Amino acid sequence: MKRWLPEKLMTTVKVLLIVCGGYYLLMLGFGFAAQPDGPPPAALQTGKVSRGSMEVTVACTGSLKAVGTVEVGTEVSGTIGKVLVDYNDRVRKGQVLAELDLELFKNAVDEAEANQMGAEALYRQALSEYRRNQPLHQQGHLSDQEFLEYRTALATTGADLQSSKATLAKARTNLRKARILSPIDGTVIEREIEVGQTVAASYSTPTLFILAEDLARMEIEADVDESDIGLIRKGQKVRFTVQAYPDRQFHGEVTQIRLNPTEESNVVTYTVVVAALNDGGLLLPGMTATADFIVDVEDDALLVPNAALQFAARRHPSAKDAAVLVLEDGGRLRRLAVVSGLSDGVQTTVLTEGLTEGMVVATGEASSEERSGGSLFSRLMPHPRHGPKPEGRP
Repeated sequence: MKRWLPEKLMTTVKVLLIVCGGYYLLMLGFGFAAQPDGPPPAALQTGKVSRGSMEVTVACTGSLKAVGTVEVGTEVSGTIGKVLVDYNDRVRKGQVLAELDLELFKNAVDEAEANQMGAEALYRQALSEYRRNQPLHQQGHLSDQEFLEYRTALATTGADLQSSKATLAKARTNLRKARILSPIDGTVIEREIEVGQTVAASYSTPTLFILAEDLARMEIEADVDESDIGLIRKGQKVRFTVQAYPDRQFHGEVTQIRLNPTEESNVVTYTVVVAALNDGGLLLPGMTATADFIVDVEDDALLVPNAALQFAARRHPSAKDAAVLVLEDGGRLRRLAVVSGLSDGVQTTVLTEGLTEGMVVATGEASSEERSGGSLFSRLMPHPRHGPKPEGRP
């Protein structure tokens, strides 16, 4: 009996210890363990207040064009006899760029001159006959019917002479236009003809050359979505890049907002023209430009995550002003009203007293697993250690 009592007592104590320990671990696993006052930091997702610049932009793409691009064509048909300029050549206004085969045009001028000479001879003969018979008609020796023949001959030959003069003038004009002249001072950026090629100007004027007036000044024709066109204004600054120089930024300015929309696949866009300098000659016609239209800029501003403003609004739905929840020592949250400014979709500039750079603000609630610190089994089981695997194991 003396040995049985201590053994039984020890067994009872062990059972009680096991039951109490299991109950504590069970409560800890379900999150019923004692917690400090206020929401602990582990129960919240947080972010920091920073200071910097905020820029709101509208992004789009467009193609580069030279300012003052002119298409040079021909008003007469024929065969190209000479091409006197090539790509990238500088040309002056009035310079001959190409010539059609001039033989047919010269022959047409010669023929028109001969026809005019014949018409002049017939007219002079008719005029002489008219003047000779006019006094006879006035004296009554010729009837009106007889004198009508001379009057008609004079009018007919006069009309033929006028027509021959017009034909000669047209032939000379065609001969002059058979020489293709530059209408501006500029650079040849496109040549679409070769010697021996036939060009027909019967229905539309064919394009022979494209000239750029000034490659030192370029322009972008950017397609801006209808949802963003209200943010674009004349004189607005633009920053853009091209694929040929991805690490270099170029700058321009909005010069025109075209009112005629373009619709493609139910997407409506408006063409915005951006002027840009090309002092280094790096920009070439036809390049694709990725442009950012600078809508607004704030420098040296306090920046808070957008999630912090949204979380504060959810926690205080009746409040009408914007605010953030500042995480203080001890895990307590303090609501601080702010005046929000620009936003880029991730951060927002704010104005307020009592908010400084580096402060921690709540951006959301942690998941239930993060709140409890994990499940019971995850607490009891050891965490795996990362490192090299033992040899011989997969």
